[in-house]
Amino acid sequence: MLSRFEQFSFAISSLRRDIQKIEHDEMVRYGLKGAYAPYLVVLMHHPEGMPSAQLSVACERDKAAVSRITAEMEARALIRREGAQYRALIFLTEEGRKAAAFVCDRAQQAVAAAGQGLTDENRRIFYQSLELIASNIQKISKEGIPDL
Repeated sequence: MLSRFEQFSFAISSLRRDIQKIEHDEMVRYGLKGAYAPYLVVLMHHPEGMPSAQLSVACERDKAAVSRITAEMEARALIRREGAQYRALIFLTEEGRKAAAFVCDRAQQAVAAAGQGLTDENRRIFYQSLELIASNIQKISKEGIPDL
């Protein structure tokens, strides 16, 4: 029998792996890399642009990964930069906005399919619980495991 820790960590790992596979499969259909998906979504929600350091935080990726991916996205004309090199604001191009709309549409379809069978109340409780657990785990990762 699995402990709560094993059950929880295995489920989270499995979800992350499956989400990455879905991102990859869907983005390949659009002719792009799966790694672009979170950047496109975040930038879509920031039409005023954002610097790479802020994009790194928003996408929960290290600065080196952001640098690599944004260079690729710029080469594919999905984003453009304005300003000094390291402080430049990053914006979606028209093609980037189309790709971001595709990602968001497919993500909504995936979430709807994944949540089939849940009532609105089940969904509300699930997200409330998930946010609480994520907040608690974030606190533990910063401060260490508390002695109970």
